[in-house]
Amino acid sequence: MRKLVLFLTIMFMTMSYGQETKQIPQINVNGEGKVKVAPDQVCISATVETKGNNAKDVKKQNDEKMDAVLKFIKKMNLPTADFKTKQVALNPQYDYEKKKTSYNATQTVEIVLKDLSKYDELMEGLVQQGINRIDRVSFESSKLTSLQSEARKLAMKDAKAKAEDYVSVLGQKVGKAYVISDNSQIYHPQPMYAAMKSMAADNAGAENETLAVGEIEITANVSVSFILD
Repeated sequence: MRKLVLFLTIMFMTMSYGQETKQIPQINVNGEGKVKVAPDQVCISATVETKGNNAKDVKKQNDEKMDAVLKFIKKMNLPTADFKTKQVALNPQYDYEKKKTSYNATQTVEIVLKDLSKYDELMEGLVQQGINRIDRVSFESSKLTSLQSEARKLAMKDAKAKAEDYVSVLGQKVGKAYVISDNSQIYHPQPMYAAMKSMAADNAGAENETLAVGEIEITANVSVSFILD
């Protein structure tokens, strides 16, 4: 009986080992897809920052400046859904050398401008109304989701084309995808700026160009394992 159990155990281990070591013929490749597009909107994060020795006065000054900023934005006829208060803070700051406490108040508004022709007017007005810190200016596309989808499809096509190139000399064919890994990093695409130039050189008395948005690039990366037929 013991011999029979030992024989069956050895047979089971041999079969299991054979199954584990059996490999599926496959090829592993990376694919990349890129889509370039001119941005059609810009996201601006702007802050009013005030400092002083009295917390109440500092907050009041900060509120007054932000009130003027918001009124200006409304006069620009921006939809209410396209701007919002992002952050409000009032923090004490203790100076150990002078042994004195001061206060720093900040309010941040985030604006989505969908008419890029108003960019200069908006930025100038924000500063005039009290904005003293521009935290971020990001040129974006309102069609980002569909562009990301297009980039992913291009990445898969690129991966398959690479696999077919490799196996074509071996007389094999690329079969079904066995494993697909998305290696794309989540980020906000930044514009690749075109060189700025002054229109005054071409047209006397014309206004200068101050904005060159260029293009934004959306990239997708995948790793794919294809079964070989």
